[in-house]
Amino acid sequence: MSLFEIPLQTLTGEPVSLADYRDKAVLVVNVASKCGLTPQYAGLEKLQQEYGERGLTVLGVPCNQFAGQEPGSAEEIRTFCSTTYGVSFPLLAKTDVNGADRHPLYAELTQVADAEGEAGDVQWNFEKFLVGRDGEVTRFRPRTEPDAPELVAAIEAKLV
Repeated sequence: MSLFEIPLQTLTGEPVSLADYRDKAVLVVNVASKCGLTPQYAGLEKLQQEYGERGLTVLGVPCNQFAGQEPGSAEEIRTFCSTTYGVSFPLLAKTDVNGADRHPLYAELTQVADAEGEAGDVQWNFEKFLVGRDGEVTRFRPRTEPDAPELVAAIEAKLV
């Protein structure tokens, strides 16, 4: 099964897949509302606003696997994201990114190595996977800020 065919579910329960964004570059980010990195939501929304018309979609994936930092219900997550950070990008249903119940999307994404050549488990909230229209994936670790030059350059390259 290709990355684009893996079934996903939106925060509101509708079926979706990366194929729905096939003509775009997609920045898949596991997110959490109560993390020290949560302010990255602002930078992710800025990326969505700056690059959305050029073909980028940020896709937030709430995850509660890291110190219980995303404990809320779907409605609580949606409300927090919209009222605190003005998030307009799509959010998926709360998802496991590591372990025995790892979602098939993350089973594929975590096979991709980062810039240091390390693949494997997601390290923490706000790990980023940039998926190009061709399905090629570039991985950025959690502390890579949304406005980091290396991430912006990778996005620009995927939008050409």
